[in-house]
Amino acid sequence: MQAPRDTGPGVSTTEPHSLVELMRAIESIDTPSGRIRFDEVLDAIGRRAFGPLLLLAGLVTLMPIVSGIPGVPTLMALFTLLVCAQLLIGRRTFWLPGWLRNRTLPSDKVHKGLKWMYKPAEWIDRLLHPRISFMTGPCGIQLTALACFMLALAMPPMELIPLTVNIAGVALTFFGLAIMARDGLLSILAFLITGTSLFVILYNLL
Repeated sequence: MQAPRDTGPGVSTTEPHSLVELMRAIESIDTPSGRIRFDEVLDAIGRRAFGPLLLLAGLVTLMPIVSGIPGVPTLMALFTLLVCAQLLIGRRTFWLPGWLRNRTLPSDKVHKGLKWMYKPAEWIDRLLHPRISFMTGPCGIQLTALACFMLALAMPPMELIPLTVNIAGVALTFFGLAIMARDGLLSILAFLITGTSLFVILYNLL
């Protein structure tokens, strides 16, 4: 599902291939206003690659200092829904509405969250390598999109249950990393975490 990126002034043509690379790409964005636009993040990581986009949603949802901002989990849920729905219907490029691309986050909180995650990110990246390839092949990616679609539907009510949205962030992060690294074992783990997240949310709501 990786494809060449559209390029333009100030837009990098290099897709991140690891968690640390994606974090560095976000950290390198210039934010003189003190706010970071979602569109700028998309420019930094790529708009056509499913793995990095899932990883972005997971990373934002995983960072407590960012995901704790009211509305952020719902924003990431909408983003995930749009990306997964378009992949499931066969689109090769992902369209996002302007109101979503123009949303902003405080850059200081984003940078603080990234700094906190660098050491675990380096450790995770060292563990990744291609294996169980059918889990990250075309059929595996379709199943991943379906699982993430269901997870995104459950994310808004997760804001009412402590820590569950961060578990969803772990699942999205693992799915994104699994696709980028072609690591089927990590994909299997992400499916298990997704199942656990959905069970917890249903148990607390019913």
